[in-house]
Amino acid sequence: MRFLLLAALPLVVPVAVQAQPTAGSSSSASLTVEKIMRDPAQWVGASPSNVYWGEDGKRIYFSWNPEKARRDSLYSIAPSGGQARKVSLREQRLLPASRGQYDRRYTRKVYEKDGDIYLLDLKTQKARRVTNTAERETDPDFALLDRVVSYMRSGNLFTWDPATGETTQRTDFRRGPRPAGNDLSPAEKYLKAEQMALFEVLRQRDQDVKAREKQQKALAQLRPKAIYLGAKTVENLQLSPDGRFVTYSLVTPADKQKVAIVPSFVTASGFTEDISTRTKVGATQTAYEMGLYDISRDTTFVLGYKELKGLDELPAYRKEYQLQAKAPQPVDTTKAKQSKKPTETRRVIPFRPVWSDNGQRAFLVMRAADNKDRWIVSLDPATQKISLLDRQRDEAWISGPGIGNGAGNVGWLADNRRVWFQSEESGYSHLYTVDVTTGQKKALTSGKFEVQQAQLSQDKKTWYLITNKTNPGEQQFFRMPVEGGALTQITTKPGASEVTLSPDEKTLAVRYSYANKPWELYVMPNKPGAAMRQLTHSITAEFEAYPWRDPEVITIKAQDGADVYARLYRPATPQAQGPAVIFVHGAGYLQNAHKWWSQYSREYMFHNLLVDRGYTVLDIDYRGSSGYGRDVRTGIYRFMGGKDLSDHVDGAKLLTEKYGVSPQRIGIYGGSYGGFITLMAMFTQPEVFKAGAALRSVTDWAHYNHGYTDNILNEPYQDSIAYARSSPINYAAGLKGALLMCHGMVDTNVHFQDIVRLTQRLIELKKENWELAVYPVEDHGFVEPSSWTDEYKRILKLFETNLNPGASPPAGLKSEK
Repeated sequence: MRFLLLAALPLVVPVAVQAQPTAGSSSSASLTVEKIMRDPAQWVGASPSNVYWGEDGKRIYFSWNPEKARRDSLYSIAPSGGQARKVSLREQRLLPASRGQYDRRYTRKVYEKDGDIYLLDLKTQKARRVTNTAERETDPDFALLDRVVSYMRSGNLFTWDPATGETTQRTDFRRGPRPAGNDLSPAEKYLKAEQMALFEVLRQRDQDVKAREKQQKALAQLRPKAIYLGAKTVENLQLSPDGRFVTYSLVTPADKQKVAIVPSFVTASGFTEDISTRTKVGATQTAYEMGLYDISRDTTFVLGYKELKGLDELPAYRKEYQLQAKAPQPVDTTKAKQSKKPTETRRVIPFRPVWSDNGQRAFLVMRAADNKDRWIVSLDPATQKISLLDRQRDEAWISGPGIGNGAGNVGWLADNRRVWFQSEESGYSHLYTVDVTTGQKKALTSGKFEVQQAQLSQDKKTWYLITNKTNPGEQQFFRMPVEGGALTQITTKPGASEVTLSPDEKTLAVRYSYANKPWELYVMPNKPGAAMRQLTHSITAEFEAYPWRDPEVITIKAQDGADVYARLYRPATPQAQGPAVIFVHGAGYLQNAHKWWSQYSREYMFHNLLVDRGYTVLDIDYRGSSGYGRDVRTGIYRFMGGKDLSDHVDGAKLLTEKYGVSPQRIGIYGGSYGGFITLMAMFTQPEVFKAGAALRSVTDWAHYNHGYTDNILNEPYQDSIAYARSSPINYAAGLKGALLMCHGMVDTNVHFQDIVRLTQRLIELKKENWELAVYPVEDHGFVEPSSWTDEYKRILKLFETNLNPGASPPAGLKSEK
């Protein structure tokens, strides 16, 4: 199948490089908060996104909004250039879906559209409708070695044969318990026997019933077995290539948990409305098992995995608590054997099997529920046996590019013998293969860089890769022989390229950007160093009128000797002992000190405004950020607010020692994880940071979600030390500088309750140097320009008041002075 190769996830549009303005410039292109916080689509322009090729390779399709409408529309353009045109709704209805599955020879594509399944012949470009029902069919794929199309409907697996047009139901899963039988009590059996002995008509009717039941039973043998699930559900149904087995995920929902409620106050109804959101970290999680339905034996099995290497290996942090535990009390030795504690084993999440092209072998990925182990195992469904191919163990948590929290980026090589996958075994995510017959493992790539995305060519002879090999702050497109070897760089322009291969793999559609140039669509031959030709121009003349800065990417030597990357924005003529602001990006695992257009586009523009007013701005890829390998990724394990915060303290030190910033004039701000770090900085490093703006910030990690927090801090009742030292609310007594907190009241990610609890704590501590701004209609990511404007006017006022009091009031704040 074809994949979209993504290199980044930004939003907006490009701009010409011009001379930098001096601080306090009064040029007609000068920035104000009101200007930069407007709807980006209206004043910056909307970059093309969601790029994909038409199946015939004659058009490139993408979402775009050159008309400044309320939302993007679908556009298309010929790779040879010309005018991009909007795709009409009528034409969209006739287009194949952009996503789907391809057969092994890349001659057909199956896809879902509007809840129905279609089969497209790639040579004739003609589509056949497979289903046309009121119910929704999903998850289309090819099965039985591409002879049939499979799909899901109402929790069951169906196949459709293109040769005959016949649809076959392959499973009959049913919710609830198996119906009770019609067993008779002894008294009822006696009465029935007496009736049958007395009355001929009853005997005849009974024989007729038994004849009908026999006929129905014979017909039922032609249909799949009814499998009753009770309270469980099934997902990921898949038919084995020989048609004998159906594999599926058997899902046991967690017991009913208490769910946090977020009240919405500003509603169309005029009444307060409650939004049901999520549980909190440590709540019981959904359990998964691998089910096997052997059609030939009409039997179901649940795959066992107790023999998995390391399944009973508990995380290292648990030893810390064992050492702290009190010495055991004397016990009655006669009862010691009876009270022996059973070995603790961890829950496992198995993912969907991956079959070789010849249908003879299968493997699957399994992960420990605590995310500290990832196993790749071969599967023999006939014996329900698994064999270990590779184990990845991380005392922090398994993740990284191509690995993630799911099955990861995996597949088979053309020899149907070797499995390929990505692993951080070397400290960086690289490509590996393992031979399922010999167990031999081989690294295809190596070095201090990440393979961020990887796919095989259609003929499985070439790898296409996105890596940051040239520079941690760049993402470039490479090719490599299937057996490994030298990487050949295809894209070369500094920055980042999102690449989508044409159907014949001869041409690349490239969404490219640089640090001060938002994303545009380009096209180029699939040849090393070929020229890219620009197809779109999205930005407005008003946006181009300002000379947006190209921030310098620098490294900071951290306290522990690590090199930490950062973006640096400086005035053309910095004032001695001037002010500085450090920005903290969100998400934790995200990269922002890079050479492409930041997804924090408003913050980027705000940093230009700050530099115009004489500030130096530093934007740090602190420990926990993406793009730099395993050690940086997991540097925050069991202590958020540890190395990630000290990296910002080291950044502040560099500003004073190398760039002439006053140590008494440094502020800090950020949103989400950035808001969390801001709180930790203001509470624990008051001598370093004089003012801070914490936006939509986590204040207590025990109140955040499970999927993110459990990886980093484990479960709160298992690792209370990690939560105690990582939660800002525990350090609020240390506040000395000026603190601004901003939070959306309908935030369903970091709940408004977080900031309310911290507010009460500050009140009880009798702190007065703080303020809270609330936004009644905003979720975690603000939408309304008026909210963005209000928030950033407050941030600017905070910094101007506390870090730059001698400066002239910025536009828009004069009336407030």
